[in-house]
Amino acid sequence: MNNFVYHNPTELLFGKGQLSRLGDKVEKLGKRILLVYGGGSIKRNGLYDKVMAILNEQGCHVAELPGVEPNPRLTTVYKGIELCRREKIDWVLAVGGGSVIDAAKAVAVGAVYEGDVWDFYTRKAVAKDALPLGTVLTLAATGSEMNRGSVVTNWETKEKYGAGTTFPTFSILDPEHTFSVPKDQTVYGICDMMSHVFEQYFSHTENIPLQTRFAESILLTVIENAEKALANPEDYDARANLMYCGTMALNGTLPMGVETDWATHAIEHAVSAVYDIPHGGGLAIIFPQWMRYVYRENVPRFKRFAIQVWGVEPAGKTDDAVALEGIEKTAEFFKRIGAPARLADYGIGDEHIELMAQKATSFGPIGKFRKLQAEDVAEILRMCL
Repeated sequence: MNNFVYHNPTELLFGKGQLSRLGDKVEKLGKRILLVYGGGSIKRNGLYDKVMAILNEQGCHVAELPGVEPNPRLTTVYKGIELCRREKIDWVLAVGGGSVIDAAKAVAVGAVYEGDVWDFYTRKAVAKDALPLGTVLTLAATGSEMNRGSVVTNWETKEKYGAGTTFPTFSILDPEHTFSVPKDQTVYGICDMMSHVFEQYFSHTENIPLQTRFAESILLTVIENAEKALANPEDYDARANLMYCGTMALNGTLPMGVETDWATHAIEHAVSAVYDIPHGGGLAIIFPQWMRYVYRENVPRFKRFAIQVWGVEPAGKTDDAVALEGIEKTAEFFKRIGAPARLADYGIGDEHIELMAQKATSFGPIGKFRKLQAEDVAEILRMCL
């Protein structure tokens, strides 16, 4: 196990009715609020009205940044920063899924930064200060509600990068707020949270039994609850378990003392920077192919994955065969719940393979499990066609 320092300051308010505690946060953080949300689903399902009723009761001045895209755009972030400065905003409230929260994080750090917020994403600067941020989560997926990561797309330059920005001060997680999430978005969320675990599970770090079992337990819980939630979107327990898994998959618990990978996320960011596809859908396509490309770097790790997560019976099989069976079961599960399996499912061919490979490696080789150069990324993308 490697040395590590762990710090997570986000207060998590989980369960039914926790939205009622939003008023308490206003008293602590201030009454001039930027409300950030997406395409309008929170208005259709009534959550917007509930949030505004609480804020109005507290006498808040609320500026709004609606229309955050599924892959949040830098131009939208700029609008939010300008609003914060013009309206003298005290804090930012994100109501939505990971994309909304990521955009809100970028706004929160950009509003107090003298330079261009894009500096943080292109590794020209490190975010050191931010407006306070609160979140009301509506989609179990990214874990952005309890980490400092944020991913933003510069559509003009076709670049999509992540950066460390700011932790939410608090996050409200009521599983009932996910009941109205469409099936495809639920599927993408499942693929996303599982992919976060994969990025931290496939590691060469030795003597990490607790971290390994943490990761396997999250994967098993997702697998157990995924089809229940898809079959009955208002299954509270299934939705609650998925929501908690999404948070725990990326709140800093799994990588403590572990060298993690993140190559597949870099590849997907390059694909969606060019084609603007759903993040979770891209990961569902790419991850099984990444697994096939790299598994021989640590066959025992993939063998354990196959046995402990997918219940593969190892008797009479080679280690390679067991490992490959686990990879196949991963791909089969994604397909069974309705995720895309090939880039062709999004109408993507081989026209921009080299461009995407170059974008994925724009800061140098990616990944720790196996260091990938641009030519490796190109081959993995061809496997995804």
